[in-house]
Amino acid sequence: MDWPHDPDGEQGSEGRRKYGHAVLAKKIDEDEDFPLSAAGYVDEFGDDPVRIDFERVVSVSEIFDYVDQEEFEDFPDFHKAVGRALREAGYWPYELERA
Repeated sequence: MDWPHDPDGEQGSEGRRKYGHAVLAKKIDEDEDFPLSAAGYVDEFGDDPVRIDFERVVSVSEIFDYVDQEEFEDFPDFHKAVGRALREAGYWPYELERA
């Protein structure tokens, strides 16, 4: 894929030290960007790469296809909605196998 910047560079996973939520969260200023529009976030960052795990990289817009909120009132609200979307999309690497 032809990304607008290196998925593992400073704007991305920072050398594969940040994944999923962390890559998305660093694009916002917790003190100034809320309430935050999902559409506005995707308009600004939709083509940006997000490293999901050691081999998968997807775009912000692919993740937000699974976000069901139009607006986030604060950072915890954003974090919860994105977490649900990552799990629903199968991009959540932390699921434990259940017996």
